[in-house]
Amino acid sequence: MASMGRFTVGSHVWVEDADVAWIDGLVEEVHGDELIINCTSGKKVTANVSSVYPKDVEVKRCGVEDMTRLAYLHEPGVLRNLKSRYGMNEIYTYTGNILIAVNPFQRLPHLYNDHMMEMYKGAEFGELSPHPFAMADRAYRLMMNYGTSQAILVSGESGAGKTESTKMLMQYLAFMGGKVESDGRSVQQQVLESNPVLEAFGNAKTVRNNNSSRFGKFVELQFDQNGKISGAAIRTYLLERSRVCQISDPERNYHCFYMLCAAPPEDRERYKLGDASLFHYLNQSNCIKLDGMDDSSEYIATRRAMDIVGISSDEQDAIFRVVAAILHLGNVEFSEGSEADSSVPKDDKSQFHLRTAAELFQV
Repeated sequence: MASMGRFTVGSHVWVEDADVAWIDGLVEEVHGDELIINCTSGKKVTANVSSVYPKDVEVKRCGVEDMTRLAYLHEPGVLRNLKSRYGMNEIYTYTGNILIAVNPFQRLPHLYNDHMMEMYKGAEFGELSPHPFAMADRAYRLMMNYGTSQAILVSGESGAGKTESTKMLMQYLAFMGGKVESDGRSVQQQVLESNPVLEAFGNAKTVRNNNSSRFGKFVELQFDQNGKISGAAIRTYLLERSRVCQISDPERNYHCFYMLCAAPPEDRERYKLGDASLFHYLNQSNCIKLDGMDDSSEYIATRRAMDIVGISSDEQDAIFRVVAAILHLGNVEFSEGSEADSSVPKDDKSQFHLRTAAELFQV
């Protein structure tokens, strides 16, 4: 909370604004704990000192890479710096050893290619522009130098970019510690291909995010004494199970349902599936297809990822039989039976879906 004595006539300040969160201006009058501020937007406001913060007039227009160098590390100062850097196409900023990412809502493959990984390999932390690769390299170096486990916490609200950031961190660590296994599949490949599998069965479109993780995950990468990946373990938690049977418009259910409905004809025939819009668990929302996402090709990519991870064909078939059976169960409707408190499938359509679900569950 700001104190009364911090502001005088002519002070540059930030004041809360209902439309744009924070707006800057000059203090014109001071009346006790009330300030009259002439804002750069042209309007004049009266504000209590508790909702006003000092503005750093000497900060660079392009912002600073590390926000610990800001004169004032308060909310409007931080937001202004992030906005300035975003305007210069810089989506990453440090606050000490914390990396802040601003979601660009577009693909930027040039930021995450092999050339960039080579640049950050072994570079001093802070020597190059802020980047997830710098965070991953620092953790890797500390692990190798001190022989102790390291942890990287990725947090943020829905749509902030946690899923993508985690993938970048794993990509770099796999790059540093990759080695080829005897069967031709590298551990590096298996670690990275675990992401498409997890996303297919745990991610869905929400109002704010087309690929929102509806679960939490703890990823553990294991390294040997030479710094090479020797294994990996992923623990998932807090899966949003209620989404399976009830979704709201314009959200979607889990990606795997739509992928299976867009699978090649022979697979759809095996699981007795049709268009996604025919299933109650999917057509509760008007959003069936996603712009920029081809469910058919995503199905093929997911099956390939499952192969690389080591899930056998029989196990894959069992998994997709369960997915298909769930869709069929959602289409079963009941009506009153002849006995008290009894029910029977409503019609032939419900009978078909119930029988199909039983066949797929093999019961």
